[in-house]
Amino acid sequence: MNEIFPRPDGSPARAMLARRAAHTTRNGIAALAALIVLPLALFAPMAHAEKADQQKPLNIEADNMSYDDLAQKNIFTGHVVATKGTIVIKADRVEVTQDPQGYQYATGTSTGNNLSYFRQKRDGVDEYIDGNAVRIDYDGKNDFTKLTTRAVVRRLQGLTTVQDEVHGSVITYGGQKDFYTASAGKDQAAPGNPSGRVRAMLAPRSGGAAPLDGPPTSTLSPSNSIKGSPQQ
Repeated sequence: MNEIFPRPDGSPARAMLARRAAHTTRNGIAALAALIVLPLALFAPMAHAEKADQQKPLNIEADNMSYDDLAQKNIFTGHVVATKGTIVIKADRVEVTQDPQGYQYATGTSTGNNLSYFRQKRDGVDEYIDGNAVRIDYDGKNDFTKLTTRAVVRRLQGLTTVQDEVHGSVITYGGQKDFYTASAGKDQAAPGNPSGRVRAMLAPRSGGAAPLDGPPTSTLSPSNSIKGSPQQ
């Protein structure tokens, strides 16, 4: 980063301006350093989650269903598969609620060695975001997904080729802005990672998927785990 500072000429005013400029530069560098040590937060302003998903109906298949009238909640259990446009959620149990404006919210949970699964297409490109975690919360109003405990999120070219992969204890994905965050946690601890830090594998941008039309898209932002494989 190149900065132009006033040359000192003995003037007190000029000297003050120079000191303020240097102070501002130091603060900017410190702020940048703080941003770098965040778990992960990358941006992709040109391609977002599939825009039509919010307007699509929610379809669910399961072994069992119950309705809690007091809580205004539908509960599905047993090999649950929920779809809403390009969105897919698979889990042992899925709870669905709806607010007065008609926006739908789903929470998928799984037990034992099973992990819940999430997938959503990116708008305008042959790419998908998918991931696994013990718990997955989907907010239909804000197109926001939160994956909690043993979480991994991937950016896929097509449905099979992994471009980016992030592992963390908690990973959030904002579909409208293609924004990820990831945080560390004890559930990520392993012999090579005793503190459970966020881990990521990011492919070179030149190797990413090309858009269906128009110029290449910007990069996405992933989170922290690096194992697991996409579910079909």
